[in-house]
Amino acid sequence: MPTCRECKQEVTDQDSKCTQCGARYPAIQTWDGWGYEYKSKASLLGLPLVHISFKYGPNQRPVPAVGILSVGQFGMGIINVSQFGIGVFSLSQFTIAGYAVTQVGAAFSLVAQVGLYVDEGYGQVVKSAAEVFGGF
Repeated sequence: MPTCRECKQEVTDQDSKCTQCGARYPAIQTWDGWGYEYKSKASLLGLPLVHISFKYGPNQRPVPAVGILSVGQFGMGIINVSQFGIGVFSLSQFTIAGYAVTQVGAAFSLVAQVGLYVDEGYGQVVKSAAEVFGGF
């Protein structure tokens, strides 16, 4: 019978959580989380060219995609496609970016349902930073 990788208690192959210590999937000896992640070997400026992450780590927290092109639930990159993101160019539900197409965001320029912009913005409830903060 296999043992938990963390506390060495006996577990079954079907256990999703150790009853002793709470480790996720305890019978798997090198478990690094669940979900999908791809990171290209090629890099630029110390960042992978492509990082795609729809993954949760062993600590049950999301693994953000960080790369030149980042794609995931949480992302940060030059080109970002995510639910929550930061990027120079961002297509996201919630974002902070230079240029953005977003549901809710703040950017230099943006197209948004709700947004705050510096240069130009278009959308349903979109305001300039100068208008909101009083002409800085």
